[in-house]
Amino acid sequence: MTKLHPLIFLLPVLLMSCTKTVDNSFVPEPGVSRELAGVRSETLSDLHYALDLHLPQERSEPLTGSVTIRFQRTAEAGPLVLDFRAPADNVQRVLLDGKAVEYSLPVDHIVIPAAALGSGEQSVTVDFRSTEDALNRRDGYLYSLFVPDRASTAFPLFEQPDLKARYTLELTMPTQWRALSNGELLSREPEADGTDRLRFAETLPISSYLFAFAAGELQVETATRNGRAFRLFHRETDPARVARNLDAIFDLHATALDWLEDYTGIDYPFGPFDFFAVPSFQFGGMEHPGAIWYRADSLFLDEGATRTAELGRASLISHETTHMWFGDLVTMRWFNDVWMKEVFANFMAAKIAGPAFPELDLELRFFQAHHPAAYAVDRTAGTNAIRQQLDNQREAGSLYGAIIYQKAPVVMRQLEQLIGAQTLQAGLRRYLSDYRFGNAGWPELIGILDGLSEEDLASWNHAWVESPGRPRVEARWGDDGITVTQADDLAGRDLRWPQTLVLAVGHDGEVTEHSVTLRGDSIRLPLAGVGEPDFILPAADGVGYGRFPLDQNGRATLLANVNELAKPLHRAVGLQQLQEDLLEGELEALPFFEVLRAGINREDDELVSQQALGLLQNLWWRYLSAGERAARAGNLEAALWQALEQAQQSGRKRAYFNTLVNITLSESGIQRLRRLWEQQDELPGLPLQEPQYIDLAQALALRAVPDAEAILDAQEQRIENPDRLARFRFVRPAFSNEAAVREALFLSFTDPANRRQESWVLGAMRAIHHPLRAEASLSLIQPALEQLESIRDTGDIFFPLNWLQATLDGHRSPAAADIVQRFIDTHQDMEPKLRGKLLQAADGLFRAAAR
Repeated sequence: MTKLHPLIFLLPVLLMSCTKTVDNSFVPEPGVSRELAGVRSETLSDLHYALDLHLPQERSEPLTGSVTIRFQRTAEAGPLVLDFRAPADNVQRVLLDGKAVEYSLPVDHIVIPAAALGSGEQSVTVDFRSTEDALNRRDGYLYSLFVPDRASTAFPLFEQPDLKARYTLELTMPTQWRALSNGELLSREPEADGTDRLRFAETLPISSYLFAFAAGELQVETATRNGRAFRLFHRETDPARVARNLDAIFDLHATALDWLEDYTGIDYPFGPFDFFAVPSFQFGGMEHPGAIWYRADSLFLDEGATRTAELGRASLISHETTHMWFGDLVTMRWFNDVWMKEVFANFMAAKIAGPAFPELDLELRFFQAHHPAAYAVDRTAGTNAIRQQLDNQREAGSLYGAIIYQKAPVVMRQLEQLIGAQTLQAGLRRYLSDYRFGNAGWPELIGILDGLSEEDLASWNHAWVESPGRPRVEARWGDDGITVTQADDLAGRDLRWPQTLVLAVGHDGEVTEHSVTLRGDSIRLPLAGVGEPDFILPAADGVGYGRFPLDQNGRATLLANVNELAKPLHRAVGLQQLQEDLLEGELEALPFFEVLRAGINREDDELVSQQALGLLQNLWWRYLSAGERAARAGNLEAALWQALEQAQQSGRKRAYFNTLVNITLSESGIQRLRRLWEQQDELPGLPLQEPQYIDLAQALALRAVPDAEAILDAQEQRIENPDRLARFRFVRPAFSNEAAVREALFLSFTDPANRRQESWVLGAMRAIHHPLRAEASLSLIQPALEQLESIRDTGDIFFPLNWLQATLDGHRSPAAADIVQRFIDTHQDMEPKLRGKLLQAADGLFRAAAR
């Protein structure tokens, strides 16, 4: 069944609202409203952008350019509204079909009155000066990042995902620079002023957030795999680091492309395949077709990287490559369905990357990569549905988070189990074919799948996709069987989530698995003759999703035996469920700490070991008091050093080393870290490199060693990579022992210009609010919260939540919780999605402070 787009019914009213005023007196609201987007998608088509930009070498010089937009326009469509989020004087000239035209400049827009416009093919040319907001200008290079609605800070356009367009780009830039964009480089000609002029081929139809370019002092590596050419642009100065990783990077891209072409039945749909390893990139990656951006450290792994780090790189590359089909070839109509491109990117990445790591338990990896992060949001008062309401595109950044990146893939895997892998693949192939180079939302895809399946997908969709939260599921023994019940913790809603659950049932050291399908309130699993179990572990397959509280006997048994369970996945699920009980106040911190500490020298699975180390570090800083940490530091450090020395693989050694750098508090432990930094000691089988020495220097400074400034001075002199050196200098005041120096750095962040290198800012904020500095930084919580709206308006999509987490994660005191609660209470009018981010970030603090 084909559903009509709801905006069709609103169109006559919207057109009247756009044309009832006289010419340029029409004033659209800031941002791109759903209503404006609907009018434009119905009245504009066949868009072509010709963008001509001048990129100056000096960051102090403005970036200027001209854009000509050709389009088809229906008759009587009202005024023409372009999007340009820049000061009014950044618009230097506007032409309609080559002639000067009257226009107005309401906030975020350029409006040409209806009286000046005709129908059919028309063109608008704007000469402009860009803002800095989305151009990420650094010393020696720059890169655009336009997702979800920031292209309009760089140049005027129609910025909405369902107005796909073809883009041509010309760049004038310093002769020594290199550049890449979505289209193939066609020519490069020298100019009289000592610059070069580059012309790129026209792209296929793409959404505005996917248009991209980068330029600067870049190095280029090339390779061919299966007849396909690849180019890697980067700024890494260590040739050994590049050489060590290069083949893997190219091979992983080739593998992902081959797999996706086979799964989708569609050849790679775009021309060139280039990618840029961006120093300190604010995302893991960004999927511009033909020009993917990656965080450099995610591609160039250190020597001795863990296998999980290697799998993480493979998953990231598979994720971004999947987007070439899911998101780029077919794009959501509106950003409320942004989750669709992310769910399939993560879902497919697990299928693509996993087979290359046969020694790793992929079911375990899927659980660890998705459930803990999704639970961290779904357990909070700020949780949200997978598919959310979005009235204005300027709020689209607040939609991103663990619910769409981590929960949605779990839900999609459950859907695959429900309807079958072949049915899901057939539906996805039809979806990609039917909407190729176009737009489609979740209603179109679920409609296709509903037509191919006998299942009640409407009820499934309502619970899992359209509603926030998770079920509370209990599995209890009685009358020779196990009764599994579910309930909705949100009052007045009474939802039921259909899912298949695997129960791990323990008896006298033996564990058996039983599967039940829970559709309504409860289901009973008869187990006559086996006797009452020692424990029941629901969702033991790592796919079931919910809050699964353990009963008292089961919790005690798991505490005593979780490290001894035979199956790694059972150990991982058991640890997570104990963590959930800790957070809900049903388990004390010290018994759980002892379980995690004991597991350091017992756990033989790398994935479970890293999960346990992560839980241990969180518990160490957030749930143990300073006195409890001091009493246990020596024994904990000794266990970690012993595990490091006994580990056979360098990857496992690195995990223990990173944990030691994080948690060390004893005087002897600090001195041992110091000897490593001074290069007096070595770690056999684990070579340390520049990033590790930086970490050691900063860890020593955080622990207020007497000569901390001298250590930081010496480390600054050691750093050879210019991008790492720039970052070190930026964050260095955050590691000062002087509170006034740290506060001055924080106060500098009130100027958005000082927040543009977001990953650096977040590193500084985490140091300022480190648990060892928590009491001194209490006074900075309130002003950090007061910057939240500015952070949202000027930052990239993940910045608001990351800013909040960097501020609050180091705190555990009731005083800190009171500051946050008062801020929430006195800001009842906060935009709901932003309020949700605050509640998500504050949840851990509230739970720790309440203990």
